[in-house]
Parts: sequence; C-alpha cells; structure tokens
Amino acid sequence: MLERLNQALDHLEDRLDQDIDMAEVARIAAVPEYHFRRLFSALAGMPLPTYVRRRRMTLAGAEVLAGELTLLDIAVRYGYGSGEAFARAFRSVHGIGPGEARRTEAVLTAQPRMSFRVVVEGSTSMRYRIVEKEPFRVVGRRTTVPLVHDGVNAAATAHVESLDARTITRMKELRGVREPEGILSAFVYLTESREEGADADFWVGVATRPEAATGEPGHPGRPGRPGRPGDLDALDVPAGTWAVFDHRGPWPSAVQELWRDVFTLWFPSNPYTSRPGPELLRTRPVAVGSATDFQLWIPVERTLRPSRLPSNA
Repeated sequence: MLERLNQALDHLEDRLDQDIDMAEVARIAAVPEYHFRRLFSALAGMPLPTYVRRRRMTLAGAEVLAGELTLLDIAVRYGYGSGEAFARAFRSVHGIGPGEARRTEAVLTAQPRMSFRVVVEGSTSMRYRIVEKEPFRVVGRRTTVPLVHDGVNAAATAHVESLDARTITRMKELRGVREPEGILSAFVYLTESREEGADADFWVGVATRPEAATGEPGHPGRPGRPGRPGDLDALDVPAGTWAVFDHRGPWPSAVQELWRDVFTLWFPSNPYTSRPGPELLRTRPVAVGSATDFQLWIPVERTLRPSRLPSNA
C-alpha cells in the first residue's frame, strides 16, 4: 500500500501547477478519497490541503526569487485568481509577502517533497477482530474538544467530570446492545484533519437500539449527526463493519499510541480502509499513568488488494 501512496504523491507533485483532482489521486492510491485524506493526515501530521498549499508555495517561492516572471503570472500559474489571494497564501507559508520577498531576497520556508517508507518497529502488539453491526444509537452528552496527541485532553476530562450521578445512571439504564458495552467515548471529526488542535465532537454515552425510547420528546439524529432525545444527545450510527482493538497500557498514552498505530501501521498492511462514522473508545476512569484495559472501535470497510497500476497510469 505504501507503494501506491507514493505513486499518488508523485501524481500530485506533477500537477501542483494545475487543478488537482483529489478523487483521481485517491484512485491511484487504490483507496476511497475519504480514507486517503485521513490516512495522509495521520501519516504526514498535516491535512492534505495544507501539504498541497505548502508545496505550491515552495515552488512559487523559488520563482518569486528568480525574478523571471511577474508576480501575477506566478499567481495564475499556481491556481490563484488574484494577486491578493496569492499574497495571502504566500504569507501564510513564508511569513512575508511575495513582493517584499522579491525586493529583499528574503529567506523563505520550504516544504520538502514527501514520500512514505516502511519503518520496522514491532513495538505494539495489535489484537483486533472484525465485527459486523446493525444500526445502533449512542445516547449521552456531547461537547466539542480539540484533539490532543500526547497527554491529557483537558477539555475532554472536564466534560467527563461535568456529568452528574443522575445522568450517568440514566445512561446506564438506556444500554440496549450487547456490544460495545458500558460507558463509551465517541469521537466525530469535524474536518478531515487529525492534527493537534483540530476540533472533534466528543461524546460520553452508551450504545442502545436505534428505536430505544430516551425520555422526553426530542428529535432523532441523522447518521453521523446528533439529535437530542429529551435532555440527552443522540448519535445514530448506521450498520457497518468495525475493526475492534483490545489493548492494555498506561492512561492516556497507550490509547493515543494505539490510535496512531491503527492509522500508520495497521491500515497500510491490512485490506481495509476507514469509512465515515464515529470512532468509539471503551475504558474505565483511572489515574494518569495507571495501566488500564481499553477497547477501540474504528469504522472500516474491506477493500481488495489492488494490482499494480499499468506503466502509463
């Protein structure tokens, strides 16, 4: 799969001065566009559009300093309809406008061309199973938190601590499916980015039947979107396939490491891609650094291992 990802990046690189069809880039990688964007973000540590913008501005920066083309010609070459839009993008990468950079021969910032390679680690034993599930509903309380890759997520912790005993008891009474069991955390990403600080909807709740009564009248949620049954939030989850990972380690570092390894190690070496849907975590509250058992549910779909692209692809 890494070979296909690198072929996709080569295709992207050849078209930095053109409109880029991301669906075609994903086709070369032999994965759905949704999965390609999330996989790239996990592997590269930045969203795909950010990488494309930085690469374009790296090439544009060299042309600005060379002085052979007008700034407007360079702007048009890299897909910007006005000098102002080009200047904003240029400044976001280099910290200086293109006109000033040309006049002062400024030092610019380069985004190196990216490629992926295999690194043999073997530090994480990944125990998983594939589960087919009917539709279900997550009922609980929702908030929006920034992603934190290392250490305690203060916003998520505050949300958990804000739940009173009555709310927790009520959620437990609504449990209605065999698994995932117990009190869950659910994450719904609001953008394609998984970089530090990106926003995600964070749920604490239980899994129950889609038709389960939840109290006072409310309105149901659409797939992947919240509803509000009474004074609890509801997230309707459609039927689909899940990869379920069981692991044990210190909280929260072991959870964060497993989440990273699923996208950077497990997906590239298994015939599955991610699909839209919440990612679920089942664990128990413990002190920071204490060992705990936990279970991670990732929505996936099976993909056939692709043959090699023809030489003219």
